[in-house]
Amino acid sequence: MANFAQLDENNVVIQVVQIYDQDCCDSNGTETESIGIARCQELFGSDTTWIQTSFSGRKRYRLAGIGHKYDATHDAFLLPQPYPSWVVDNTTKEWVSPLGAEPTLTEDEIAARKDYVWDEDAYQADNTTGWTLTDRQ
Repeated sequence: MANFAQLDENNVVIQVVQIYDQDCCDSNGTETESIGIARCQELFGSDTTWIQTSFSGRKRYRLAGIGHKYDATHDAFLLPQPYPSWVVDNTTKEWVSPLGAEPTLTEDEIAARKDYVWDEDAYQADNTTGWTLTDRQ
């Protein structure tokens, strides 16, 4: 089975469907995305927009899900952006903070049940801060 994601006008996934592999193949039996897209449009309307996705993540980094956004620049399906300041990592296609990875907790912080959380307001006020140490919920 081949997986295709339907996109709205903002490239947000609104539906994911499976179609038979043979419905994506040319006369030589080679799977072709454009043939699969044409089949989806035949089934769901010629005015619909489709792009192929995969369970393995080999196509566009992850299986598309409703609410994910297709980013043509990265040719990837992205999860919703967690904070306005976060950017897409060019290698992993994951959202990352502009300050990098979450700080590592010390043994004392772990014992005290602390966690780091992102504070967008703190980052917007001073772009050298953002990770805030808090009590674990």
